Amino acid sequence: MIDLDRETLVKMIDHTELNAHSGEKKIANLCSEARSFGFYTVCINGAYTRYAKELLAGSGVLVCTVAGFPLGAGTSAAKAFEAGDAVRNGAAEVDMVINVGALRDKRHDLVRDDVRAVVEASRPALVKVILETCYLTDEEIITGCKLSVEAGAGFVKTSTGFGPFGAFPAHVRLMRQTVGPEIGVKAAGGIRNFKDAWRLIQAGASRLGLSSSVGVVEGLSLYKFAPTAWLEEEIPCHICPARFANLDKQPKAVYAYYKKKCLACPNVDKYNKFYE
Repeated sequence: MIDLDRETLVKMIDHTELNAHSGEKKIANLCSEARSFGFYTVCINGAYTRYAKELLAGSGVLVCTVAGFPLGAGTSAAKAFEAGDAVRNGAAEVDMVINVGALRDKRHDLVRDDVRAVVEASRPALVKVILETCYLTDEEIITGCKLSVEAGAGFVKTSTGFGPFGAFPAHVRLMRQTVGPEIGVKAAGGIRNFKDAWRLIQAGASRLGLSSSVGVVEGLSLYKFAPTAWLEEEIPCHICPARFANLDKQPKAVYAYYKKKCLACPNVDKYNKFYE
């Protein structure tokens, strides 16, 4: 079990507001909370980069902006311009979405060049590559991680938070094993409480993308007094991506991949038959 204190936890958090309907009032509140708690960054849409930078002046909190968000299906030139514009407006980090379709089509040169274009346009800002793991098999996640590192990314990230599911310990663990200790791994999407966050940190996440940041930090106090059993993975199926596979929202081949993986798991008879 890792030792985690409040100071360490807050510096792992990208305090996030990426909804299309969010305006200056929400961004101002986000920045105020980030100042108060000392989060590492605020993660926002590009239109508010300069505004957030001004609000956070002197606080030590950085601004993170997204590029190619949330689909990742734009041209490399468009993503690179968006990232460069964000950096010129004050972003210290850029979270870009990988070209998911190209990765699934095994167009590896295109994926690598797409990431590299954003990395070069973002200098000196750090780039995190969002894989959108809900649309990928384990093998594709591994490939996406390797291509991102080859292209110069400083982080790989699980999710946009807009897909069928977000971050799971199994995917974070796989990503950490793939990129090694020197590259960051950011878990984002569906992290609602400290218990969720703690499990992802245990799996290898070095950064968390959270909209529920305040609740997660305040939940740390419970961890200090919680019995070990409270933090155990009592029912592995409850934190397995296969449980959340959805034919209506995922590519058919990816859904079938998770279904097959679920049925082959020894836990399926012990806990739940998700596919009958």
